Amino acid sequence: MPLPSPEPGLVLSYEFLWSHEHAAGEEYGEKRRPCAIILVATIQSGQTSVTVAPITHREPEAGRGIEIPPKVKAHLGFDTDRSWIIIDELNEFVWPGLDLYPIPGGRRDQFDYGFLPPALFQQVKEAILKLDAAKKNVVPRTE
Repeated sequence: MPLPSPEPGLVLSYEFLWSHEHAAGEEYGEKRRPCAIILVATIQSGQTSVTVAPITHREPEAGRGIEIPPKVKAHLGFDTDRSWIIIDELNEFVWPGLDLYPIPGGRRDQFDYGFLPPALFQQVKEAILKLDAAKKNVVPRTE
């Protein structure tokens, strides 16, 4: 199965690089995790730029994340532990990049978990857009 087309709301298996790791000079994230595509854009070179937000079990400070409802977690094939989409930490990369991986426990050629429901995606997108630019940590990932 080829890589999926990058579309807003698609949840991928991706090696996310947190801003504190990037600031410490790291080039690779601590682990592969589900990440939701937030933005897809064509850049000047004609390539596709993708911005993703990480999904984590660690409860964020107030205003830093949006909890994923249990029904959505089940739809995506996640465990039953609480999870959040972090809205102030983003990675940006040229599609497909080197940091996409098959989903754990899935077929070796499946790179996505599926889509966030439109209402949840809209809530995440609006929360990101409302954040002051100084409060967003966007890590550019280049190969």
